[in-house]
Formats: sequence, C-alpha cells, structure tokens
Amino acid sequence: MAIETVRIERDSLGEVEVPAEALYGAQTARAVRNFPISGLRPHPDLIVATAQVKLAAARVNHRAGRLTDEQARAIEQAAQEIIDGLWHEHFVVDPYQAGAGTSHNMNTNEVIANRANEILGGRRGEYKPVHPNDHVNLGQSSNDVIPTAGRLALLRATPKLIEAFRQLADAFCQKAHEFGNLTKTGRTHLQDAVPIRLGDEFTGYGAALRRAADRIAEARLALTEINLGATALGTGINAFPGYRAQVAEELSRITGFPLRPARNTFEITQSHADFAHLSGAIRNAALEVIRIASDIRLLGSGPRAGLGEIILPPVQPGSSIMPGKVNPSIAEMVNMVAFQVVGYDHAVSLGVLSGQLDLNVWTPLIVYNLLWATDILTNALDVFRTRCVEGIQANEKRLAELAHGSIALATILTPRIGYLRAAEIAKKAWETGKTVREVVVEEGVLSPEEADEILDPVKMALPQDPDANQC
Repeated sequence: MAIETVRIERDSLGEVEVPAEALYGAQTARAVRNFPISGLRPHPDLIVATAQVKLAAARVNHRAGRLTDEQARAIEQAAQEIIDGLWHEHFVVDPYQAGAGTSHNMNTNEVIANRANEILGGRRGEYKPVHPNDHVNLGQSSNDVIPTAGRLALLRATPKLIEAFRQLADAFCQKAHEFGNLTKTGRTHLQDAVPIRLGDEFTGYGAALRRAADRIAEARLALTEINLGATALGTGINAFPGYRAQVAEELSRITGFPLRPARNTFEITQSHADFAHLSGAIRNAALEVIRIASDIRLLGSGPRAGLGEIILPPVQPGSSIMPGKVNPSIAEMVNMVAFQVVGYDHAVSLGVLSGQLDLNVWTPLIVYNLLWATDILTNALDVFRTRCVEGIQANEKRLAELAHGSIALATILTPRIGYLRAAEIAKKAWETGKTVREVVVEEGVLSPEEADEILDPVKMALPQDPDANQC
C-alpha cells in the first residue's frame, strides 16, 4: 500500500496540497510557495513567543466561556509543547513574507490546531474540534499577535546581549587594572599627544561598554507595553470587554515579564517606534564596539612597522603567502558583525517609518532584523572577550620607548616658557630626531635634573582626578 506524501486541505481560496506529516496547514503551505526568498526559518524566540500568546489567549477565552474545556486543554497542551521546544521544525515560513506577519500567525495557529486535535484523537488536517482561526486565533488578529510576539521575543533575547556587553566591560576593566601603571603616548588625530596610561585608556573602553549595556536595558523596557487585544486596528473587535487586561496579566504569568496593556491601542498598532528605540540603542552599542575593536587593531599593529603597544593573542595564521604573519582576526570579525548590526538598524528604521494609516505591516522585517542583530552581536562580544581581550598583553618596552620619545612632552613646558617657545623645541626635536629632553638640556632651558623631573611621562600621565575615572 502506497504511503500518501500529501494531503489535500481547503481554505478560502480553494484546495491546497500539504505535506502529509506537516503539522501546519493550507495557509502555511501557500506561504511556503509564495515566499521562497532566503531559506531562513522563524527565529526560535519568536516561535516560542507566539506560542505563549496563544497559550495566554486560550486560558482567558476559556475562563470567559468562549472555549470548551476540551478545546482549551488541548490548545494549552499544544502551545506548551512548542514553548518547551517541540515541533519547531513545522514553523517554515520565510521571514520575508506577506506584511504584518499573517503567514507566521497562521503557521502557529495551524500547528497548534493540528497538534490539539491529535491530542484529542483526531488527525492532521481535519481541524475538529479545534480550528486554527475559530479557536486558536479566537479574539486575536495578526495585527496584535505579531507585534506582541515580537516584543516578547526581544524581551527574551536581549538580556543575553546586555550580559555580553557587561562581561566584555569587565574584561576591559580587568585589563585596565593590570595595565594601570604603564605609561604610553596618547594620540589625537592619529598624531602624538600627551602621555596617558594604558590602563586609563582601557577604563574608557570598559565604561563605554557598560553605558552601552545600560542604554539597551533602558530601551528594552518599552517593549513591556503590548497591544494584544487590540485585534485588527485597535478597536478590539471580536474580543470582549476586559480581555486586554486579562490577557496581559496571563501573559505576564507565563513569561515572567511585567507586561501591561497599551495605553492607546491605536498608537501601538500603528507605531513601531519602540522597536526603533531598541534598535537605535543596539546600533549605538555596535558603534562603540566598532570604535573599540578598531583601537585594539591599531594598538596591536605591527609587530615592527606599526604601533605594537599591545600584543594580541595569536588565534590563527594570518596569511596564505607570508609565513609567520598573524592578524587581529577576532577584532576584524567583531567589526564585520558590528557593521552588519548597523545595517540591520537601517532596515528596521525603514520598516518603522514606512508604517501607514492604521497599521505597520513591516513587523516581520523589523523583528527578524532585531533578533538576528541581537544574536550575532551577543556571540561576537563573547568571542571578542574570550579569544582576544582576556589574552591581551602589554608590550612594555615599546610603550616606554614611544612615551619617552614623544615630542608632545613639550606640552608640559608651556606654563614655564610659553606656547611658542615650547613649539620651537618640539619642532627642533622632530627635525633633528632628538628627544625633547635632549633639546631643552642642549639649549639650557632646563638642567638635566630638572628635565628628568619635569619631562617624566609617567608623572605627566597621572590623571588630575583619578577617583572620577574608575572602571
């Protein structure tokens, strides 16, 4: 007897072939055919979050008498199985899909309905006694389900990113402690500047990363306001009075997040500014990462023809043609990831500003880009910390050589001999290849003992207010 590989289902457009073993149904099958775009699947956090929405809705509708005991029990079990990690392979709609996420919503409705009917002894594709639209989607619309699920998914995902930033900040602060007494040449405009301690540079990196984490944490809080219960446009059509508050409370219990109903359902349905706010915070954090990783590459450049003030852990050979070459591979990877995150933010921005009239239909793009940005940046920061920053060493000989030879040491002479005379000494040091100390002693500006005392880069690098610059 031949095994059937497909089953025939019907929707409002007619008959559709569905893989026989699929938990999804007709509308999902149409979406798979319509959107063969990236080969990507929904993000796992979005799958779980959408199932959490369905679980909360089923419980509230059951308490209101809109679902039978049997229907509610089966829907709840099916949704919980998805939350626990089962059946994710049946979520198959490409992230680049029809606007508003209707296809992902129906994918979820169909999987839960088919699984619920199996639990009750039925077969896939029959939709009795649980129907995807009539029961799993009861009192809901894609226009409130998908924005809510997107918020939940990001509330789930972003703590890992925040923690990755804080751990990387800790790693830089630990290095700052190790390098606290090592003086180096400061640089502004990529030119020699007055001395600074290597440890103080690293405290700046640590503090910037902590602030970046704080900005993401602050932006994340706006996502706790949800429009579930707004249904299609914000009016709450097909829900019931009190549903919004009840479902937010139930969803809070399920997720552990302090969710609250939207103060204005029309605003949250129309506007995705909260997503843009979070995306901006992640983008700004990525900008800091780009700057810091680029500095690490510069400080470690060489080993002989560059700055060479720090030594990066050698993680892999750097060239297929030049033996012995070792590149700053981890920092390069981090920059590539951070560049991509900035690109994702631009896509999010376009999606947010393109909302029209009563709905922003670009939610799938916005949420997918934010989740993917969160994932890759989290992973990159962890690798940056463990494979690079924690293993950085200071090249003490090179630091001292450059610090004592810098013509910017002439800056300390300005209060004593004036700016123009100090500039003449700096120019002569540069033109002759001598140190500032050698020039001032030769010209009788300072005695050798005074020069040693005044032109000591170690003393010059001490911050005036060290307590204000803790990591």
